[in-house]
Amino acid sequence: MCHHNRFLLLNVAKSDIISLVFQVDETLCPFKLSQEQLQLVKARMRAGLEAGLKTKGSSAIKMLPSYVYRTPDGTEHGKYLALDLGGTNFRAMMVNFKRQNARLYHKIYTIPLEIMQGTGEELFDHIAQCVSDFLDYMGMKNAHLPAGFTFSFPCEQTAIDTVSGTLVSWTKGYKATDCEGHDVVSMLREAIKRRNEFDLDIVAVVNDTVGTMMSCAYEDPQCEIGLIAGTGTNVCYMEEEVDAELSKMCINTEWGGLGDDGSLDDIITPYDMEVNQNSINPGRQRFEKLTSGMYLGEIVRQVLLDLTRGGLLFRGHVTETLKTPGIFETKYLSQIERWEKLCVSVRSILQQLGLLSVAIMIMDFIVMQVCGAVSRRAAQLCGAGMAAVVDKIRENRGLDHLNITVGVDGALYKLHSETTLKGFSSVKCFVIDKYLYSMRFSDETLLDIMQQFRRELAKGLGRDTNPTAALKMLPTFVRSIPDGSEKGDFIALDLGGSNFRILRVKVSHEKKQTVQMESQIYDTPEDIIHGSGTRLFDHVAECLGDFMEKQNIKDKKLPVGFTFSFPCQQTKLDEGFLITWTKRFKAGGVEGMDVVKLLNKAIKKRGVSLFLLLHVVVNDTVGTMMTCGFDDQRCEVGIIIGTGTNACYMEELRNIDLVEGDEGRMCVNTEWGAFGDDGRLEDIRTEFDREIDRGSINPGKQLFEKMVSGMYMGELVRLILVKMAREGLVFEGRITPELLTKGKFETKHISAIEKSKEGLSKAREILTRLGVEPSTDDCIAVQHVCTVVSFRSANLIAAALAGILMRLKENKGVARLRTTVGIDGSLYKMHPQYARRLHKAVRRLVPDTDVRFLLSESGSGKGAAMVTAVAYRLAEHSRQIAQILSEFRLTTEQLLEVRKLSQWCVCVCVCVFPCVLCHYLTPS
Repeated sequence: MCHHNRFLLLNVAKSDIISLVFQVDETLCPFKLSQEQLQLVKARMRAGLEAGLKTKGSSAIKMLPSYVYRTPDGTEHGKYLALDLGGTNFRAMMVNFKRQNARLYHKIYTIPLEIMQGTGEELFDHIAQCVSDFLDYMGMKNAHLPAGFTFSFPCEQTAIDTVSGTLVSWTKGYKATDCEGHDVVSMLREAIKRRNEFDLDIVAVVNDTVGTMMSCAYEDPQCEIGLIAGTGTNVCYMEEEVDAELSKMCINTEWGGLGDDGSLDDIITPYDMEVNQNSINPGRQRFEKLTSGMYLGEIVRQVLLDLTRGGLLFRGHVTETLKTPGIFETKYLSQIERWEKLCVSVRSILQQLGLLSVAIMIMDFIVMQVCGAVSRRAAQLCGAGMAAVVDKIRENRGLDHLNITVGVDGALYKLHSETTLKGFSSVKCFVIDKYLYSMRFSDETLLDIMQQFRRELAKGLGRDTNPTAALKMLPTFVRSIPDGSEKGDFIALDLGGSNFRILRVKVSHEKKQTVQMESQIYDTPEDIIHGSGTRLFDHVAECLGDFMEKQNIKDKKLPVGFTFSFPCQQTKLDEGFLITWTKRFKAGGVEGMDVVKLLNKAIKKRGVSLFLLLHVVVNDTVGTMMTCGFDDQRCEVGIIIGTGTNACYMEELRNIDLVEGDEGRMCVNTEWGAFGDDGRLEDIRTEFDREIDRGSINPGKQLFEKMVSGMYMGELVRLILVKMAREGLVFEGRITPELLTKGKFETKHISAIEKSKEGLSKAREILTRLGVEPSTDDCIAVQHVCTVVSFRSANLIAAALAGILMRLKENKGVARLRTTVGIDGSLYKMHPQYARRLHKAVRRLVPDTDVRFLLSESGSGKGAAMVTAVAYRLAEHSRQIAQILSEFRLTTEQLLEVRKLSQWCVCVCVCVFPCVLCHYLTPS
C-alpha cells in the first residue's frame, strides 16, 4: 500500500468522491452477474452442448469429435515431439516417457502479428522454421520422430489415425488466408518438405484442450476435462457412447462460439459490442470475447475511455494512447489486481498510457475496480460453462456424485492468480453441483408438469373421478368478483398461518368507491393449533371480542366473512366442512366438521352472537382473488405463496360436475398443495423432499406444497447443507449442533441470503449464528443452494399456474388470453428474486397469454369482506328482481278465477263457433 498517497485526494470533496464511486459502480453494474444469470448461462451452455452433438456443424457450439478414445494409463513410453500452436506463441517440446515418468524439454517461439494475419503458406513455413531450430537445439535433426500436433483452432476430423484436421474457422486473432476449409496437417507436411532439412512422422493432431486433458490425465487418471483459459478459451471432455463400438470419445466443444446465435445478448454490454465490432470476426466467438485474455484488456480500455469521456476519470483528459485499440493488455489486469502492489502497478501502467499527471489516489481504486469487474465476470462465465460440462458428464453416467479432475492451462489462468483464480473458486458451487441437479428443470420438463397438472384439474372437476383425484377442486359458491357497486360495513376474520387477523372493512360510495380498513393481528400459539378444536375456536372468538371492544362496535349488527385457509367441502357460502388440516395445524375434533358452526358456537359462548351474522366462509386464495378483483375486474385467479401454497380460479359452471347448473361461473379452490399425492411427482422429488415429508406431521400428503412453500424451503436448504458438510464440501466438514437442529435455518434466511448486494454478508451472519465459521467460498455455496431451492419453487408454481391459465384460455375459446392473477403470501412478497422468476417462467410457458400479476396489498382478509359484500349485492339484486316480478305473481284465488273464466270461454267457443261457421258456409 502506498502510505504517502493514502489520503492524496487533491482537495476532492467527500461528497464528490461518493458521487464518483456511485457513478462508476452504475457503469460497472452490467458486469456483475447474478446467480440467476449464471444459472441461465449454464443452461444455455448445456443446451448448446446437446445441440452440437445432434446437429453437425449448424450449432453455435460445434462439438467436434477428436477421435481420442481414452486417456493415458501409465504404460506409455518412448520419445515424442509435440508441436503446439494456438496463441501468440508456438511451442516445440520433446517428451520422454519412461517408467511412468515424463521428462520434458521445450522452447517457445513468438508468432508475429503479420504472420498470424498473413498467408497460410507464410504461417506454416514459420512453424517449420521453428521446428527446425528446436531440433537443432536438441541435436536431433536427423532423427525420424513421431510427432503430435496440437492445433488450437476448431477442426473437423474423421479419425485420429488418418492424421488430418480440416480448419473450420480461425479464432484468437488469427486470420491467415487459404487455410479455412483445408487440412492443416497437409499444410504443415508441405512446409516441412519445402524446407527439406528434417522429416517428421505426424501421428496425431489434437486441439489444445485435448492436449491439456491428456497431459493432466498422465498425472491424474481422473482427469477427463481439459480447459484452456488464455488468449482464447475452450473446453473438451470425455463424452459417453459417441460411437456404437466404443464407449467414450473426447469432444472438443469449441465453446467460444456460445452466443453466436444471440443467446448471450441479455448479458452483453455496450463495451462488449464495441470490442466485437472492431474484431477481425464480428459476430463470432461471442463467449470467447467475454472471457479470454485476447479481449479482456480491450474491454477494460473501452470502459476507462467511456468513464474518462464522461469526466469520471483523469479529469476528463483522453490521451491518444488511451484511444489506441489493444494498448491496454490483459496482463495489466493481473498486475493491477494485486492489492499489495496496487499503487505501484496502477501508476506504472497509467504512466505508459500518458495519464499519470492527472491520476489521484481515488483513480487507482477505480481502475482496479474496472479491472476486477471485467476479470471476475470472465471467471464466473467460465465457471458457469464448466458447470454445464460437469453436469452433463454426471448425468451421462447416471451418478449422484461425480469425482473428476479438470486439467487447466492458459496464460490467463496461470498469471491472474489474484482475481481470476478467486473467480474460479467463487463458482465452486457450480462445479460441485452434486445434489442440486435434480432440482433444476428444463422448460420441457415444466411443460410436462403443466400438462399433468391440467389433467388433474379435469379429474378433480368430474363427479366420478373426483374421489380419486389429488386435486379436490372444491366449489366455493363464489359466483362473481366485485363489480364496483358493493357497499357496507363488514367484519373479516383471517385464519390460516402463524397469525390470526381481524379486519373491519367499510366500503362506501361518496364520490367514488372507497375502502377503509382497520385491522389487528393476534398470535396463534403452537399449543393452540396443536390442541383441541374447542380451544382453537374459543381463541378466535376471544380475539374477536377484544377487537370489537377496541373498535367500539360490540352493539353493532355487522355481517362477517371468514377466511379459513384450509381445504373445506362446501355446499353453500356459509358452511365449510374441514377435509384435512395443513400448514402444521392439527387441532383435534375439527376434521369433518362445519367450521362455521364451530365458530358460531364459540362466539355464542362469548355472548356476542346476537350482533354478528356469519355470512361467508372462504379460502385465503379466494380472499386474495376477491381483494385484487376489487381493484382489477379482470382478476380471475388467486394464488397464495407463503407458509403454504394454493390457488383458485373462476371455472365455467358447466364444467363443475359437483354443482348443479350450467349457466355462469364459480370460483373453484384447487387445493393444489396436494398435487403429486398420487405419485405423479415422484420422478422429480429428491432425497431431501422425502426426508422433509417423513419428518412432517402429515407424511404422504401435500407433497407439492412441501416442495415449494415457505414452511419447508428453509428446512430443505438445511438438509442439503448438512449432507454437503458431512462430505467435506462446505464448512471444512464441520457440523454444529445448531446446523443439525430442525427448523434452525428458516425460509426468511433464504430471502436475506439471496439479496443482490448484501446477500453474502447476510449468509456469513446467519451461518455464524449457526455456529459455523464460514469462508467466502462457503457463503457463495450456501447462496447457490438457496438460489436453486427457491428457483425450483418458482418454476413449479409457474408450471401449475400455466395449467390454470391454459384452462381459462380454452374455456373462453380465445386465441390470446388477457387476465389478472392476484397473489399474496410472505414468500412472494419478501423474497427479493421470487416474483421476477415466477413471472418470467409463466410468460415462457404460456407465451400466448397476457398476464398481469397483482399483489394483494391488504391480504386475503379483506377478500372475505369483499365476498360478503358481493353476496349482499347479489342478494339485493335478487330481492329487486323478485320485487319487480311480484306484480306478475297470482294468488290461488286469482288462479281459480282465471280457471273459471277460461272454462266459460271454452263453452262459448264450442257452442257459438259452429253456428257462425255454418252461417258463412251456407249458400245464399
